[in-house]
Amino acid sequence: MSQEGYDKLVAELRQLENVELPRVREAIAEARDKGDLSENFEYHAAKREQSRLLSRISFKQKVLENARVIEKSRLKTDSVGLLSKVVMNNVDTGSRMTYTIVSPHEANLREGKISIKSPIAQALLNKKAGDVVEVRVPAGIMKLCIVSCE
Repeated sequence: MSQEGYDKLVAELRQLENVELPRVREAIAEARDKGDLSENFEYHAAKREQSRLLSRISFKQKVLENARVIEKSRLKTDSVGLLSKVVMNNVDTGSRMTYTIVSPHEANLREGKISIKSPIAQALLNKKAGDVVEVRVPAGIMKLCIVSCE
């Protein structure tokens, strides 16, 4: 995992623990004060939200426990691997794409970050600039030519 991804995950966890969870606990207390809990929709909704939040907090804590921050300077740049920024062309359409290959927890297509477990990243692993790879995607088979890898 990159340092940026690790820091982002820590910030999300702090937000959940220090802001969201106290807000939900306050909502539960308010709903409890309204009386009969068996027919109190606000109470049940707040309890469901608390359960969802606790689950997310637990998941993020486990991810952080098992995470290893990788120094970009120690990675090889001659072939595609984790934290590589890859520029490639779609051979069929001629369109150019740039993606950074990251851990599954950092993947965000809007930011140009794809999971190392995705079909495209799996096909690109250990390839070099100039290589043409075929990737099986839901729409069929896509041919990609690697322009550069950094």
